Amino acid sequence: MTRRVAINVLAALGACLSLAACDVAEEDRPVTARDFPRPYRPVSEAGSNAFSNEQIRDDRQEAQTVMDQAKITQGMTVADIGAGEGYYTVRLAARVGESGRVLAQDIDEDALRRLGSRVERERLDNVSIALGDSDDPKLPPDSFDRIFMVHMYHEITEPYALLWRMRPALREGGQVIVVDVDRPADQHGINPQLLFCEFERVGYRLVEFVRKPQIAGYYAQFEVEGDRPDPRDIEPCLQPGETNTEFSLRDEDTSGENDEFQGS
Repeated sequence: MTRRVAINVLAALGACLSLAACDVAEEDRPVTARDFPRPYRPVSEAGSNAFSNEQIRDDRQEAQTVMDQAKITQGMTVADIGAGEGYYTVRLAARVGESGRVLAQDIDEDALRRLGSRVERERLDNVSIALGDSDDPKLPPDSFDRIFMVHMYHEITEPYALLWRMRPALREGGQVIVVDVDRPADQHGINPQLLFCEFERVGYRLVEFVRKPQIAGYYAQFEVEGDRPDPRDIEPCLQPGETNTEFSLRDEDTSGENDEFQGS
């Protein structure tokens, strides 16, 4: 172990004492996640599957703005992770059309049953529904042009394992879309720098970042870069501001309300 890694691990262990995410005993984690580091940050408790009233979200053109930003077109295959009540699922289904496909995934079986009823009621023949795990989205390999994670990333208890297992599901040129809020991770949001760091540690590259009022938060877009690391080689990220842990986004300022970043 290098001196730098050793310092970071010791700092992480110290920070762990005060963070809710670290209170989980190793034996209480999924067996399939124990080769991966746990997040050294709080994790929001699962809240309502409905982030906000759908009419309010449509009035501010949230889904349209996000789908336009992600360049969703007819014929694409898209996964909606943490689909909940299906706000994005049904709108993605309309955007990709009959020639496209949408996989709606969640770890909440009750939410999926309600979503299944909605899919049947609205006759969304291009939508499939699947149950995932907290550390594995269980997506078929080489299948998706876009994977959406909207207002749910802060609730993921095993982000390194989940992101690592999600990578093979992307087609060549496929991208992951995250929409979230810039606030503490135990208050249903996540600091963008921490988000960038967690994705980077598992082998993704940030290609776009923007804040817009229509989405009540920020939009981040990632693509795969390099090889997947061995799970035991992944260094966990600490919260920005901790010694030796802050991840800088190519020295770009991401503090403004309408700031944008385009990766090279």
